[in-house]
Amino acid sequence: MISRSKKQKWFHNWTKIFPILDWSLHYQRKYLAGDLTAGIVVGTVLIPQAMAYALLAGLPPQIGLYASILPPLVYAFLGTSRLISVAPVALDSLMVGAAIAPLAAENTTEYLGLALLLTLMIGAIDILMGVFRLGFLVNFLSQAVISGFISAAAIVIAFSQVKHLLGLKVPQTESFLQLLTYLIQGITAINWVTLTLGTASILMLIYLPQWLGKQLKKLEFSELAIMPITKSAPLLLVVASSLIVWFFHLDQIAGIKIVGEIPQGLPSLTFPSLDGNRINSLIPAAFAISFVGFMEAYSVGKFLASKRRQKIEANQEFIALGAANMSAALTGGYPVAGGVSRSGVNFSAGANTPLASIITALIVALTVMFLTPLFYFLPQACLAAIIVMAVSNLLDIATLKRLWVYNKADAIAWIAAFLAVLVTSVEKGILFGAIVSILLHLWRTSKPHIAVVGRVGDTEHFRNVLRHNVKTSPHILAVRVDASLYFVNTKYLEDYLLKVVSDRPEVKHLLLVCSAVNSIDGSALETLKSLILDLKTREIEFYMSEVKGPVMDRLRKVGFVDELGKGHIFLTTDQAIKSLDIKDGDWEI
Repeated sequence: MISRSKKQKWFHNWTKIFPILDWSLHYQRKYLAGDLTAGIVVGTVLIPQAMAYALLAGLPPQIGLYASILPPLVYAFLGTSRLISVAPVALDSLMVGAAIAPLAAENTTEYLGLALLLTLMIGAIDILMGVFRLGFLVNFLSQAVISGFISAAAIVIAFSQVKHLLGLKVPQTESFLQLLTYLIQGITAINWVTLTLGTASILMLIYLPQWLGKQLKKLEFSELAIMPITKSAPLLLVVASSLIVWFFHLDQIAGIKIVGEIPQGLPSLTFPSLDGNRINSLIPAAFAISFVGFMEAYSVGKFLASKRRQKIEANQEFIALGAANMSAALTGGYPVAGGVSRSGVNFSAGANTPLASIITALIVALTVMFLTPLFYFLPQACLAAIIVMAVSNLLDIATLKRLWVYNKADAIAWIAAFLAVLVTSVEKGILFGAIVSILLHLWRTSKPHIAVVGRVGDTEHFRNVLRHNVKTSPHILAVRVDASLYFVNTKYLEDYLLKVVSDRPEVKHLLLVCSAVNSIDGSALETLKSLILDLKTREIEFYMSEVKGPVMDRLRKVGFVDELGKGHIFLTTDQAIKSLDIKDGDWEI
């Protein structure tokens, strides 16, 4: 008979693989109202947004709807975040279009096939990253670089929609500079009716969420009544603009571009053609989109989870997003991720569990089954307005201002990533951002903080002589290094120590305080050995204190402790000073 503890362990292991077991079995009735409200509100936001993002990727609008049905359901089973909304997102959509446009013409079977293949590849990459526990790779991009990269991408996305707002015919491109060139060349061909409709759409998307909400509050409407109105602005815009185009025949009279016929019914099962040449062509884009999609989902998921004192697990998120993308590829969709603005709406609308996303998916499914004929007269200018307003929140200049005041190196990294995306492309901007992050880390750690320390009064505490009134000895020099030692920074440490003992000829003992040293790599160890020999020629003994257990284990393993002498390594700095038999009279304030 299986013991209770084994059952609990077995259940705990399964909940790690299928988090739905955790939240569904502990579901409370009080969660239902919030989940229903959030599911409906996000559904009304997602329907026009999904169609708009599909057009951004160069795909028919129904592909965005297809990608919003099964992927959210799959993520609800496997994802560790209870609040993010998984569906198409603006940045990934732009990158999909830029990756496929050079390989096939838009609105062709080949273009759609490449989109499906790319989605399948992204799903496979995500799952492999999660299975092999590679979630730590998110640390290779600093928050400064991510903010700069996303801000630039938001500008590229917004400008990519100007052609729809102006009624211009502009080729698909990811290059911001090339896009500007195309727009300037075509500026004389503006469709003024399209421009008027697009401008009115943007004003409506600004007015309803920002101004109407405030006015309704003054009229003492409840939050529960205000939210469906303000958050449904995109859907209301879709309905209103479609009716205007239909009633005045603007598609025929004024040349307004409309969405046209959208197939009715749920998507059929699809499987991409696994062509080797195509796979090789899409590999760079697949890795870039996988990384960007994960970063966006993980960042917003982590932020929202902290609001509810919950946590998410990076490796399981990779698996969940990978499975969601796999399901999108098998049901005629394209790449999905956790959208920042949409997840924020989900949270604000009162979502408590992934049941809200399940409800959203059901609403999209019902729309695809019964309501797609209503979108026939939907003008593309309105979808462009929806995209522009959605990405406007991604432009993060406030972070740049804050970084410039706090740490100019981070601000420079922000600017570098920002300009890299605008001057080159989104994919190259990601690579450049990763390089900047790594170089910035190496630069910071190459010159660690080093402090000469002394005793605070008669206590066992030792602090920086430049910051505190401490006691020191002319014969002993205690130095604390506030970083792990590795090949990049040990030369700096060696030069610092040799200079400081040269400036103090009376020093007989050098004590290295290792309280902040978490590791010492092979190169650093060789540098320490060289330093010890150099100090001996100067008749200075080398000591260490407060060496952490894991570091000590490795030093013992390679025989360094025996070479240095066990009497030269101390548990605490206080014990080290006392054991050197320094007389009280030798100490100075």
